[in-house]
Amino acid sequence: MTDEKHFPEQRDEVSSDLSRRNFIAMSVAAGMAAAATSASAAAMPVVETDVTIKTPDGICDAAFIHPSTGSHPGVIIWPDAFGLRPTMRDIGKRIAAEGYSVLVPNPFYRVAKAPVIPEEQVSSFNFQTDMPKIMPLMASINAPGNAEKDAVAFVAFLDAQKEVNKGKKIGTQGYCMGGPLVVKTCAAVPNRVGAGGSFHGGGLVTDKPDSPHLLASKIKGRMYFGIASNDDMRQPDAKDKLKESFAAAKVPAEIEVYSSKHGWCVSDMPHDAQGPIYNMTDAEKAWGKLVALYKAALA
Repeated sequence: MTDEKHFPEQRDEVSSDLSRRNFIAMSVAAGMAAAATSASAAAMPVVETDVTIKTPDGICDAAFIHPSTGSHPGVIIWPDAFGLRPTMRDIGKRIAAEGYSVLVPNPFYRVAKAPVIPEEQVSSFNFQTDMPKIMPLMASINAPGNAEKDAVAFVAFLDAQKEVNKGKKIGTQGYCMGGPLVVKTCAAVPNRVGAGGSFHGGGLVTDKPDSPHLLASKIKGRMYFGIASNDDMRQPDAKDKLKESFAAAKVPAEIEVYSSKHGWCVSDMPHDAQGPIYNMTDAEKAWGKLVALYKAALA
């Protein structure tokens, strides 16, 4: 260890540098707090309606949530493996209050109407023993072509609503299982979908020819990928392949690894052996990224 008394000028530089960094950090924190306060103060009252959407494979039940007045850019929210439920409706209401007309579909409508897992069972779900309950549900939306057909139908539904401003691009966000569905949606309707946000998305990069990351060349919107720390540990090269694929396609994409675990953005996630999966601090950071993405890409 170096004795700093031999280097007083270096000590002064370090101190000055720390002061500058502290000032910058405090300024950023203050700016974020002010932005949060401003966003909260400007939140719009919203209306929530249960709707049905005709698709090539049947009738999809969904929630349509929008500000009480005006027309606004459309947003599609792809739920996680627990599907359409109060928590996903709450996420829909929150982004709608930012000034968006939001569709939250039941991705498992081919199998059952929502909620497919009772609300009280989500927080106690055991991923080691209860997975057989949701595997057939996930298979129904992940079958080849299904997500793409649904994406086209959902965009058409939004474009038929007076509360949706068809002069603005549509955004889409997804959680866990919904991450790859975001990518498929952006690729299926590239001229309408201007932004996609994936949060702890699973299976974004695989070794199969239909891997979602290979769709980058079909996408025209901006992308954001928030990756969970344990997903990154299991597949450390996934973020690099995502970066390479979107860079090669010249599609703007931000890829960020969070310190939190898979599922950190969703408040009703079950606990694991170490405690809660949901992490409010990182969830709010991810929310800020989402809002910034939409403001930049759906203008």
